Amino acid sequence: MKILIADDDPQILRALRITLTAKGHEIFTAINGTEAIALAIDHEPDLVLLDLGMPELDGLEVIHAIRGWSRAPILVVSGRAGAADKIEALDAGADDYVTKPFSVGELLARIRALTRRAPHEVETPVARLGDVTIDLASHSAVRSESTGDRQIRLTPTEWQVIELLIRNAGKLVTRQTLLTNIWGTEHAEDSGYLRLYVSQLRKKLEADPANPVYILTEPGMGYRLAGLGE
Repeated sequence: MKILIADDDPQILRALRITLTAKGHEIFTAINGTEAIALAIDHEPDLVLLDLGMPELDGLEVIHAIRGWSRAPILVVSGRAGAADKIEALDAGADDYVTKPFSVGELLARIRALTRRAPHEVETPVARLGDVTIDLASHSAVRSESTGDRQIRLTPTEWQVIELLIRNAGKLVTRQTLLTNIWGTEHAEDSGYLRLYVSQLRKKLEADPANPVYILTEPGMGYRLAGLGE
């Protein structure tokens, strides 16, 4: 199993890397939030062990970014013991929470429990937005018209945006999640990029782009894909 460990404490990183490697796992380590997101994108880990108090991007920001595209279990390992911190992490998308200091036995038990109940990744190769059919597997978008089917050309970046929305259909996908996953952490605040591509997607996929019914804006937060048909 591929495990990403993100913690700014080198002693904890070393101890966990040694312990989990001895159990046969492939380990990747990050010392800050930016590096954690980059490694998650590059290696698509099966499990993430994550500290909350990291530099550059904190653990909550990392959770939001990873949850934009991955269902891999996230186990928070943090020195923050307050109930509010635990609730915030779990609400953000973490699956479990272990407080430092912890025993290795407890940590391994939590990992076993998470990986036993981790959902199998469900592929959603085809999505229907009204008369538009989007096939993620073949990267094709087709509009059904009275004269026949018409191919809709999407740019590579437009595909990235719509795929993230489709895989999180009905859920809020934050602007930061979209920006970080598509353009990288250095553009996490450049929402102008995102507005441009969302506008282009609406022109191509919505019947009335000025009054979208599928690609919806959540003011000040992000976007949500609604009305996904089967």
